[in-house]
Amino acid sequence: MEDYLDRIEVDVRKLGGKPVIKGTRIPVSLIVELVAGGMRPEEIVKEYPELTPDDVKAALTYAAKPVSYTHLTLPTN
Repeated sequence: MEDYLDRIEVDVRKLGGKPVIKGTRIPVSLIVELVAGGMRPEEIVKEYPELTPDDVKAALTYAAKPVSYTHLTLPTN
């Protein structure tokens, strides 16, 4: 899965340094939001033809990294 991460770039000249899919101005956060909203990867690629299914996987892999190393304590009711 680590190979996917070379599809992500962070450049202060692009969207203020937000992670984007390399060669585009499409932020990782947008892809994650679309998936969270119920879009399937093939729908995202159809909507954004400059993306590939591997780009969507890369965005999700990148976004999952911080969560996999962090333990959050959630409030209980």
